[in-house]
Amino acid sequence: MAVYSMTGYANAASTASETAASVSVEARSVNGRFLDLALRLPDELRGLEPALREQLTGAFRRGKIELRVSSARESDSALPAPTSDQLNRLAYQQSAIQGWLPQARSLSVNEVLLWCQGGSTAQKLDEPALEAARLCIEGLREARAREGARLAAILLERVGRLRELAALAAPLVPAVVQRQQQRFLERWAEALTTVQAGAAVPEQALHERAMGEAASYAIRIDVAEELGRLASHLDEIERLLKAGGELGKRLEFLIQELQREANTLGSKSAALELTTVSVEMKVAIEQMREQVQNIE
Repeated sequence: MAVYSMTGYANAASTASETAASVSVEARSVNGRFLDLALRLPDELRGLEPALREQLTGAFRRGKIELRVSSARESDSALPAPTSDQLNRLAYQQSAIQGWLPQARSLSVNEVLLWCQGGSTAQKLDEPALEAARLCIEGLREARAREGARLAAILLERVGRLRELAALAAPLVPAVVQRQQQRFLERWAEALTTVQAGAAVPEQALHERAMGEAASYAIRIDVAEELGRLASHLDEIERLLKAGGELGKRLEFLIQELQREANTLGSKSAALELTTVSVEMKVAIEQMREQVQNIE
C-alpha cells in the first residue's frame, strides 16, 4: 500500500452529450489534523453536494480539501432548441402571471431560450459533473501518492542518518568512562599527596576508590537503554513506511518518542562528542517531524 501525502492538486472535465455544456472540477489539498471538506458548487449543481462528499470521504482520511465545480456553455449559438413542452409550460405561466399582473411585460426570445436551457441543462449536468468529480478525485489521490512516495524516501534517508549517529554514540561511552577513570586516579593521587605529604600513597585503595567512582559515573551516563529504544522506534518507522496506508498519526507519536530519547541522550552527555551526536539527532528528528506532518 502506498504512503499518501495530504498535499496535492488535480483537475478534470466532462461534457454533457445532449447539450453544449461542460463541467470542470478542481481539487486542492493541504495538510490538516482531520478531514476538512470545502465544496464550491454552482447553483444548478447544489443537489450533488451529498454525493460529492461521499466520494471524497471514501477516498481520503485526512487533510483540508477544497473541491470547486464550475459549468460552462460553448456559445449562445449552441443553445439547444426549446421543446414544445417547455414552450407550452412557459406560455401558460406567462399568461397566468399577466392575468394577475396586467402590467407585466412579455418574455423576450433570449429570456425564453435561457429559461429553457436552464431547465434542461441542470438535470443533464449531474452525470458529467459526478464523472468529472470522480476523475478529479482519482487524480488528486494519485498526486498525493506521488508526494507521499517522496516524503517516504526523505524519512527513510533520515532514519538511516539516525542509525549512523546512534552507531557513533555507542562506542563513545566506554571511552568517556575510561578518561574519567583516569581523572579520578589522578585527582585521588593529588588529594592523598596533599594530605599525606611525604607519605606513601596506598595504590590499592586508590585504585579501588577510583574504580568505584568510575563505575558510578558509568551508570549515570550509560545511554545503552536510550539507544536501544531509539533503534526500536526506527525499526517501527521503517515498517510503517513500507506497509503504507493511513499512518500519519502513528508516525507523529514515534517522532515524539525519538525526540524524547535524543533529549535524554543529550542530558547524559559527558563529552563534547556525545553532545554533538545528540544535537545532530535532534536536527534530523525535527526534519522528520516537518515531513510527517504532511502524511495522511
